[in-house]
Amino acid sequence: MLETLLLNILFLIFPLLLFVIFFDNRKHFYNIVFLIAFAMISMILCMVYPIHLDIGFIFDLRYIPFIIVALYGGYWKVLPLFFVLNVYRFMIGGEGTIQSLLFSSSIFMIVPFWSKIFLRVNTQKRILIGVSAAIFTMGFYLTTLSTFFDVLTQEFWLLAFYSLTTHVVVIILIMLMIEKALDNIKSRENFLHAERLHVMSELTASVSHEIRNPLTVTNGFLQLLKESKNVSVDEKMYIDYSLKELERAEQIVSDFLAFAKPQSENMVYANLEEEFRYVKNILMPYAKMNRVEIECNFTNTLKLKYDKNQMQQCLLNLLKNGIEAMKENGGILTIEVCDFDQNIILTVKDSGIGMTEDEIKNLGKPYYSTKKEGTGLGMLMVYGTICKVKGKIDVESKKGKGTTFTITIPV
Repeated sequence: MLETLLLNILFLIFPLLLFVIFFDNRKHFYNIVFLIAFAMISMILCMVYPIHLDIGFIFDLRYIPFIIVALYGGYWKVLPLFFVLNVYRFMIGGEGTIQSLLFSSSIFMIVPFWSKIFLRVNTQKRILIGVSAAIFTMGFYLTTLSTFFDVLTQEFWLLAFYSLTTHVVVIILIMLMIEKALDNIKSRENFLHAERLHVMSELTASVSHEIRNPLTVTNGFLQLLKESKNVSVDEKMYIDYSLKELERAEQIVSDFLAFAKPQSENMVYANLEEEFRYVKNILMPYAKMNRVEIECNFTNTLKLKYDKNQMQQCLLNLLKNGIEAMKENGGILTIEVCDFDQNIILTVKDSGIGMTEDEIKNLGKPYYSTKKEGTGLGMLMVYGTICKVKGKIDVESKKGKGTTFTITIPV
């Protein structure tokens, strides 16, 4: 019994090992296809090598990969496993084939229904949902099996105990490993992003100050030259163009300086209310011009230390992007700032053009933008500022349905 149980656990861990070694970028389509295929193989191997109990009963762990794929992937990703499970069960034949089809169909309809809730919660709650799904599945199975008995014997209750405990322990083990693998991937991505922001901060701080000095001097001399009576009309026009370009260059330098380290003279200890109202008032005319209505709700009472200028620029970029996403048809930009469990929660929701998963994944990378005229530096600055206050940004979006940014800042 123990040897077969360990073999079944190995079958279940096998796809996870392949995922960690070869397929750690879970966003790619072919990676998902391979993982589903390996889950099918694990499920079939569990059916080929069932666990034999000394009391005469046998059971297997076929529904563990089924439950995991259903929770992490939903209906469409678990559909191939449902199909393969029933085809192989019909190939085995014998008593209970129809009952197996009805049972698996019930599980297929119920368990993936939890997927959306499952993906939105933290690791502890995910494991709790996974355990609940396993208990529900085996409880339903044992209830169905009990109809074949006139009297529920001691052997049946031993089977119930062994099957329930085995499924609970194994699904906790597998899900802990999956969550750790996903957490490692996310930590690596956050580390790389933080490194990019650090390099950008160091580079801009050193270069921008050096560039600004000659720009200021040149601007001053051109202003003096423009006032000279010996300059022709055409030459004055050239000077105007030069001054405009210098002004644009200084604005670019100012944008780059926003990536520098927080300045001590700008540091404040507050609850973001002043910055929030300032940015709202600044953007109100721009919003009306684009037929966008801004709805605000500020209830936060928690305070934190931050660079006032950088935070204002961060909020300005974030809200401006939301307005620009609704340029074509207008809409409502909903902003909410509240506190929960020693965290400041900032939510910005628009009903604009939305983004694909790949676009969401690339947000915050230097020079990546979903707008034709954009440089991507605005969102890079948003991610950089939130990173400096040890916050995190979660993005939910659907193409044509709008985007929701949820920023969580611990205090």
